[in-house]
Amino acid sequence: MTNALEQPRIICIHPSDNVAIVVTSGGLRAGTRLPDGLELVVDVPQGHKVALSDIAQGKNIIRYGEVIGTAVSDIARGEHVNESNVQLPTPPALDNLPMASRPSPALEPLEGYTFEGYRNVDGSVGTKNVLGITTSVQCVAGTLEHVVERIKKELLPRFPNVDDVVGLNHSYGCGVAIGAPAAIIPIRTLTNLARNPNFGCEIMVLGLGCEKLQPSTLVEDQPVKLFNHSDEAETSASTVSLQDESFSGFSEMIDGIMRVAERHLQRLDQRQRETCPVSDLVVGMQCGGSDAFSGVTANPAVGHATDLLVRAGASVMFSEVTEVRDAIHLLTPRAVSPEVAQMLIDQMAWYDDYLTLGHADRSANPSPGNKKGGLSNVVEKALGSVIKSGNSPIVDVIGPGERLRTRGLTFAATPASDFICGTLQAAAGMNLQVFTTGRGTPYNLAMTPVIKVSSNTTLSQRWHDLIDLDAGRIATGEATIEETGRALFDLILEVASGRTTVAAEKLGLYNDLVLFNPAPVT
Repeated sequence: MTNALEQPRIICIHPSDNVAIVVTSGGLRAGTRLPDGLELVVDVPQGHKVALSDIAQGKNIIRYGEVIGTAVSDIARGEHVNESNVQLPTPPALDNLPMASRPSPALEPLEGYTFEGYRNVDGSVGTKNVLGITTSVQCVAGTLEHVVERIKKELLPRFPNVDDVVGLNHSYGCGVAIGAPAAIIPIRTLTNLARNPNFGCEIMVLGLGCEKLQPSTLVEDQPVKLFNHSDEAETSASTVSLQDESFSGFSEMIDGIMRVAERHLQRLDQRQRETCPVSDLVVGMQCGGSDAFSGVTANPAVGHATDLLVRAGASVMFSEVTEVRDAIHLLTPRAVSPEVAQMLIDQMAWYDDYLTLGHADRSANPSPGNKKGGLSNVVEKALGSVIKSGNSPIVDVIGPGERLRTRGLTFAATPASDFICGTLQAAAGMNLQVFTTGRGTPYNLAMTPVIKVSSNTTLSQRWHDLIDLDAGRIATGEATIEETGRALFDLILEVASGRTTVAAEKLGLYNDLVLFNPAPVT
C-alpha cells in the first residue's frame, strides 16, 4: 500500500482561498492530477502554493481567507505561486481599526493541573535552578567566560541541586548614549533579565568600574570590596567590579568572583522543586525558520496549547512586531479593552517609524529560507504567525524589555529576530519557551528550556535529535490540531517539572542573548 506521504495532496485553509499548499513530501511534478481534477502546470515544491483557479494580473491572491498580495502577471490554474509573481500589498492602516470589538470567548477554566517548580522569595517560580551572572559592560565578557568555565569545573559539581551557571554577556554598557530616550530599552532589558525566575533571585553582576551602565543599576546592591571586609558584607555581595582597588592582578579578580559565586550556589543548592499550579508558568511563544506549513500545523497547535494554558491561569506571550503588523486587524478586535487595542496600535506605529528611520521596510522580512519553504512575503508569514496566539483575549501589551504585568495572553512587542525576541521574552519573565520551525534551527537558551516544534514531518525525521514534537502529522491527517496542541500542553508541564529534557539541551546547544538597542552609539 502506498504511504500517505506519497499521495498527491494539497491543503486549502479557507473556502475563499484561491491558492493551496503542496503537502506531498518532495513536492509534486508537472502533470500531476489531484482528486478534484486540478492538474499542475509546473513542478511545485513541498510547502509551496499552487493556484486553484486562474488569477488575472492585479487580482488578489488569497490564503487564510485574507489577501496576501496581488498577481504580478496572469497566473494559470495549476501554476506555482511564489514571491516572483506575488506583489506585496499595502499594510493595514492603523487608524479606524476595530477596537476590542470581539466578545471574549467563553473559555471554561482548566483546573487541577500542576508542575514541579522552584518557588522564589518574590513569588515567581522557576522551571530551572540556575546561577546567572550578568555583565554591566562588554569589556568584561572575556573574564566572565573564563570564570564561568572555572565555576562549572570547580564549584558546580559540589552543588547537585543547581542546574547550571549561565553568563549573560552582551554588547552594551559603554560608548553609548545612555541618556537617550530609546536607551531605556536595553537598560530595562538587562535589569529585567536579572529578575528572570529561573535565576532564583540570586543573580550576580560583573562590572569593570568605569562604564556608563554601573553594575548597581542592574541589582539593588552596591559593589563591595572582596578583601579586608567582613564575612557579612561578602555574603550579601551581588556585584563585583574588576577595577576594585582590593584586587592585585587577574588571579585575585577571579578568586574574588569565585568566592561570591560559591555563596550564591550554596543558597541555590538549598532549593527544592515543589508542586505549583500552572498559573505560575510564564510561557513565550515564538517561531523561527518558518515555512508555509507553520501556519497550518505547528502554529495552530501552539495556539491551542496557548488557550489551554490561559484557561489554566498561566501567563503566555506572543511577539515579533513585523510578523504581527500585517495581521493587526485580526488582533485589535481581540483586545479586552479599547485601551489595550490602542497599545497594540502604538507598538505597530513605533516600529513603522523605527524601520523608516533605518531606511528599511517590512519587505526585508521574510528570509531566503522562509521563501524556500513556501512563504512569499511578510503578509503570508504574519497571518500564519499570529495563529500562535490562539483565540484567547489579549489582556495586555508590553514594550521591548518590559516585564509582564498580568496573567493571561500578552503581546510582548519585540523584533522578529529569533535571538532578540528570545532575550526580550526572557526579560519579560519567561520561564519556558515554545519555538516552532519549518526550516529547522538549533536555537536554544541556557537560562530557559526551549521546546522545539516542527511544522512538517520531513524536518522532524531529518532532525530527529533536535525536534521535541512533530506537528507535521496534522498536514498528513495523522493527528488533529487539538490532539497536537494537547500533547504540547502536556509536554510543557513535563519540561517545566524537569522530568523531560529538551532535545537541544541534551546536545548542549545554546544561543547568546542579544539586546535590542535602537538608541545611538557614541
